[in-house]
Amino acid sequence: MIDAGQLRKGIAIELEGKLYQVVEFTHIKIGRGSAQVKLRLRDVRGGGVIERAFQATERFESAFLDRRAVQYLYSDGDTYHFMDDESFEQVELDSEKLGDSVKYLKDGLSLEILVHGSDIVSVELPVAVELEVVETEPGFKGNTATGGTKPATLETGVVVNVPLFMSVGDRVKVDTRTGQYLEKAS
Repeated sequence: MIDAGQLRKGIAIELEGKLYQVVEFTHIKIGRGSAQVKLRLRDVRGGGVIERAFQATERFESAFLDRRAVQYLYSDGDTYHFMDDESFEQVELDSEKLGDSVKYLKDGLSLEILVHGSDIVSVELPVAVELEVVETEPGFKGNTATGGTKPATLETGVVVNVPLFMSVGDRVKVDTRTGQYLEKAS
């Protein structure tokens, strides 16, 4: 058991039969009343985010999430294959468990899987991935980095808005949390 006051970002707890990870933590003390803790929690299995407030005296069941470094190998229909970096054991996950993460998977990508007990609950992508532009409208002379944007299809099939000067074959960095263009990769 863990007290609400001991909660910090990244800690996993069990709440109402679900596994959550603390995304944001705020301690609130209002006037004469008792202190409260406002939590922003991410459902580890489902991926959704909820906000809840609790009394500072409340206790939670702590959960241990093991992080294992893996490398993406290939997909076989809706099944995605990864290799554990330490044991070289292959791990299979279906697209339902991966969710939107499949949009950023490319051969050789290093990421982490989160394991609770013997159950793989989710994957954690790097903050940014580097992908190649495979389809976009041609850029024209005079297009600048501060101008408008245009849609571009990247090698994994995801479509992002890129600056007008980008063309097919260019490599871009994309934020995996928001799906937005970050910068041209060198």
